[in-house]
Amino acid sequence: MAESEPGPAPAQVGEKRSCPEDEEEDTPSKKPKVENDHKNGGPSHQDGEEEPEGGASDGEEDGETFADMMKHGLTELDVGILKYVSDHEGFSGILKERYSDFVVHEINKQGTVSHLDDLSIPAEAEEVPEAEQQSNDIEVLTEEQKKELGELQFFKNKEGSVSIEVLDDTKEKRTLVHKAIKTQFAGLETKTEEKEGRKFIVAYHTAGKKALAAPRKHFWPKNRGSFCHFVLYKENKDTMDAINVLSKFLRLRPNMFSYMGTKDKRAITVQEIAVLKITAERLSHLNKCLMNLKLGNFCYKNHPLKLGELQGNHFTVVIRNISGTDEQVSQALTSLKQTGFINYYGMQRFGTTAVPTQHVGRAILKNNWNEVVDLILKPRPGAEKEFLVRCREEWAKTQDPEAALKKLPNKRCVEGQLLRGLSMYGKKNIVTAFGLIPRNNRLMYIHSYQSVVWNTMVSRRHEAFGLKAVEGDLVLRGTKAHVLSAEEAESHSIHDIVMPLPGFDVIYPSHHIGKGYRELLSADGLDIDNMRHKVKDYSLAGAYRRIIIRPSDVSWEVIQYDDPRISLVHTDFEKLENKPAPVFNKEGKYRALRMEFSLPPSTYATMAIREVLKLDTSIKKQTQLNTTWFN
Repeated sequence: MAESEPGPAPAQVGEKRSCPEDEEEDTPSKKPKVENDHKNGGPSHQDGEEEPEGGASDGEEDGETFADMMKHGLTELDVGILKYVSDHEGFSGILKERYSDFVVHEINKQGTVSHLDDLSIPAEAEEVPEAEQQSNDIEVLTEEQKKELGELQFFKNKEGSVSIEVLDDTKEKRTLVHKAIKTQFAGLETKTEEKEGRKFIVAYHTAGKKALAAPRKHFWPKNRGSFCHFVLYKENKDTMDAINVLSKFLRLRPNMFSYMGTKDKRAITVQEIAVLKITAERLSHLNKCLMNLKLGNFCYKNHPLKLGELQGNHFTVVIRNISGTDEQVSQALTSLKQTGFINYYGMQRFGTTAVPTQHVGRAILKNNWNEVVDLILKPRPGAEKEFLVRCREEWAKTQDPEAALKKLPNKRCVEGQLLRGLSMYGKKNIVTAFGLIPRNNRLMYIHSYQSVVWNTMVSRRHEAFGLKAVEGDLVLRGTKAHVLSAEEAESHSIHDIVMPLPGFDVIYPSHHIGKGYRELLSADGLDIDNMRHKVKDYSLAGAYRRIIIRPSDVSWEVIQYDDPRISLVHTDFEKLENKPAPVFNKEGKYRALRMEFSLPPSTYATMAIREVLKLDTSIKKQTQLNTTWFN
């Protein structure tokens, strides 16, 4: 639910739409995330964080089409999400009706919450004093030249160029022109050309073909940290889309950027990013032309960021049109604050189509590669983009990868990558062909299978033992799991207990739930004692995961409002713009719950919200709620 939402909400006042440049570019595969629980069997995620896509959908469907597709989607019951911690009475509400209803602030490993609250450039980054820079700009570029450069900067045909003749041809004058163009017009690059004995500085758009050339080396002071760290504020855009936009404007490869986690698309998120040897000045100038993105809080450090090196995320969540009384809301949030919620893997872990990702993962683990191909490429119920339907039909009819591939305009989707592999290596070499899919996407399939097993066994444990530590449970001692004796169980709480994701390097509870793992995998045709795979990438070490998470910094309020289009959260960007905080009408006809809480890495905010509402958080059910309310 946090990943793909029922079609985009209508634009509200103050909400911007994405850059044309961004919309034209295909989205690459997402970066991996790192689980902080020990012996990671694969990346784990948090609801402010993106899951890798398992299908080809590369844009938001319209509401009706999306609702049709979700008739065949998964529910929580399908992925083992069955139990609740508390016995309070649930109530209804709509999550993420607007993307501004879900706000995520990253918490770094020092415990500092990321905020965008300073757009200034640090003193050591100012290569030319601002007054002198403005003076130079005025002297160097005429108003006509500035107009032409501005048009080039936003031109859809980025192969154009602007030539500026240097009449007073000195190296100093040319340097001033180069600098003026690059600092005032982010995304443009310059070079010097000689035509008929006259010197020209040619400006061109870095998104054009000329940008493929290696970037020129710029002077970098020795006493300045090699990495510029900054806060990225983004609206309704996933992290990799944002990185792609910045890369294009700065003429960099996306892997020059580093970050601690990728954040949701359908949300407002604030996180730290680091980039190698790009000045704060250049980054700051991008704010003039970026849509739905803002950069600030610049500083220089000697290290990049690493995936998973965060303490967690702080969430501000608005649940609209709630039916619960103030007393019900108080009971629900008090329970969340005091006891917590079952740490299930959320619905976005398992894909949104009629073919669940865990089924593909199970086939990979069984080494059944024909089934893997069939599950990814076969026709399926539910609405899909027309080109995907044609592609699947062609594959089912001809089993010809080249013919099916021709039906896809975007060949970078999972289906396209697999078909390209099959056309290159043949249907008798599926393992190699499957390898053309980015590694993170491939691993997502087997991790989703692990996650279903974990969810299912935790539900069984909760049914058997409830919220009490018992003999045979597991706790972590350092990085090793320890089986509790009856006496030890008396001195432990449910918050200490972990359960394993299946793998070759974990142990299992000694009570009957441990035996249940073996039975469940055996029913799926897998041997729990042999989790090493012929292909090393698909060997599962396993991991341990706490079964109950208690959020920190929990607070809430019930608010009333009249206009469903207004934002109910005061964002960092609005504060920077000195815009007033939302004002609520105590007699308003709509009621909403606004809640805040912090979670550690690898936990899902939607599972905390599920505990409060006692509602199925699957897109299928939430789409039905939205449809019911608006109809």
